[in-house]
Amino acid sequence: MSTIKQPVGRQSSKVYRRRRFVVGLGLLAVLVILFLIIVQPGVSTGDANSPKSPAAIPEAATPTDAGTAIPEAATAVDGSACDPSAVQIAAITDATNYADDVLPQLSLSLTNIGTTDCVINAGNAKQVFTVMSGKDVYWTSTDCQTSPVDAQVTLKPGVEMPLATPITWDRTLSAVDTCQTETRTAVPAGGASYYLHVSVDGIEAADPALMILN
Repeated sequence: MSTIKQPVGRQSSKVYRRRRFVVGLGLLAVLVILFLIIVQPGVSTGDANSPKSPAAIPEAATPTDAGTAIPEAATAVDGSACDPSAVQIAAITDATNYADDVLPQLSLSLTNIGTTDCVINAGNAKQVFTVMSGKDVYWTSTDCQTSPVDAQVTLKPGVEMPLATPITWDRTLSAVDTCQTETRTAVPAGGASYYLHVSVDGIEAADPALMILN
C-alpha cells in the first residue's frame, strides 16, 4: 500500500496569502456579528434613556416665601373645615442653645387630633411666627412678608404635617418699616432667652419653643 506524503519544506507565497485572506475574512465576520449584537439596528430604545420632564408643581404649593411652604403632598383638599379644637400646632426650632454665629431655624407642624379628615388654610398667608422675650415682641414673620399665599390642605387624623423648609431668623428686630436687613438692629445675645410663638389660620401653638442666644 502506498502512502501519500505531504510536501515538506516552504510552500509558495500564494498559499500563505490565501491562508491570510481566509483568516482575515473570519475575523471580519466575527467583528460584524459583535457590532450587530451591540448596536441592534432597527430596535427602538423608546423613552428609557430620554430625559424626564419635571413634574408640574401646583401653584398653591409654591408660595414666594419658601420658608413657609406647605409640603406638596398635602395640597389635596378633602373633608370639612377643621374645628380649631381638633388641630394641634407645635412651634419648632432646630436647637435650644445657639452660638453667636448660628442663625435659628424656625418651623412648625400641624396635627389633626380629631377622628376625621378636615381642611385648613395652612398657606403662609395664614402663618405667623413671632419671637418674644417676656412680653416684648422682637421679630414677626409677617412684618416683611412678600406675596402671601393661601393653601387649603387636608389634615389626616393623627398625621403630623411639617413645613417643607424652615424660616431663618437673622437675630434682628423686625418692623414693617425695616425690611432691608442691613438697617435692622441685632437683638441682645450673651445668653438671652427668646421664645418662638406660632399660629396657623388663627390657631395658636399651646407652647412656645425656647431659644437661647449666646
